[in-house]
Amino acid sequence: MSDKYTPKQILKYIRLAIHEAEKARGMCSPNPFVGAVIVKDGSVIATGHTQAYGKDHAEVVALKKAGSLAQGADMFVTLQPCSHWGKTPPCTDAIIKAGIAGLWFGIPDPNPQVNAEGLAPGTISGIQGMLDAGITVNWGYMEDEIKRQLEYHLCRIQLQRPFVILKSALSLDGKYAAMDGSSRWISGEKSRKAVHHLRETVDVVMAGFATVMADDPLFTVRLPQPKRQPLRAVLDTELSIDPNSALIQSIAEAPIIIFHKKRLDAMQRQKAAELKELGVELLPISSQQGRLVLDEVLQELHQRGFYSVLIESAGGLAASFIAENLVDKFIFFLAPKLLGGGMAALKALQLNNIKDALDLEITDCQYSGKDIMITAYPRY
Repeated sequence: MSDKYTPKQILKYIRLAIHEAEKARGMCSPNPFVGAVIVKDGSVIATGHTQAYGKDHAEVVALKKAGSLAQGADMFVTLQPCSHWGKTPPCTDAIIKAGIAGLWFGIPDPNPQVNAEGLAPGTISGIQGMLDAGITVNWGYMEDEIKRQLEYHLCRIQLQRPFVILKSALSLDGKYAAMDGSSRWISGEKSRKAVHHLRETVDVVMAGFATVMADDPLFTVRLPQPKRQPLRAVLDTELSIDPNSALIQSIAEAPIIIFHKKRLDAMQRQKAAELKELGVELLPISSQQGRLVLDEVLQELHQRGFYSVLIESAGGLAASFIAENLVDKFIFFLAPKLLGGGMAALKALQLNNIKDALDLEITDCQYSGKDIMITAYPRY
């Protein structure tokens, strides 16, 4: 352990790197969004965050900003620097070449391309090379915060599937719609704006056919200057979607993929041809008991480099993902309304005994205008 910096100073710079990383959230998939800070003589001389996929990583961005001042300076990074060739050269090579004196990073990268054999000096590619070059290397700072920040990346590497977030807007008595099916708007304006910001940070927005039919949504990011538009995915077993729906007619705004069963009848094949002509991508998926196999859906997205999925549902699709332990994070918007009736969220989940309840760990609870926004993680 180096004594060049006090623990308080190290945490200060790692925290700054965490803040810097947030600038790249949702902008560099499938790469993790990372932050880097370069310090010399007690002052921050450069910061950097991961650029779009195929472009510079955070460490290289910071090194380019620092220029010749990087010689003899120290670097603080949220995630272990990569040491392999991919779309870009190894960051460890750039760090060595720049003359960095010390490296502090938050957590090791579980990606086997980066960290195949653990962090013991002499066994991990890249770390030993920096040690041999005379660079002081330390790690293990603000690990819980960084693991939470990089939850998409860790899920993609460790579970080999995208990280799944379930977002639901509900009345205070747990209803997602009134008895007539109307649901616009349960949540308030501030909550709806928060959802647009959330969409902007994920790779895929997903819904079931029932939601598309009931709400005729767009699922686009509608902010003054959106940084990106996510892929819009619909699970529609029978390919029942209306080509004239608002979603399909907005194909020019953001790509759409529809997952459907493998065997289509003549009318469904005709509709498939029409949808393809409009620019919609169709992907046949295995089905069981009339439902698409969700693991297969997620694997298709994983193989395409998508590492975060936002499900906008409170009904059957949400229940199916929960039943298969495929939801990694919950975001609830609870509006100060009572709707009564039978349109209960997750009604299809069919948990008969209190012992079967899914326990959640609430990590954040705050007002969103007049609504309450709750963030929670499942305890499967």
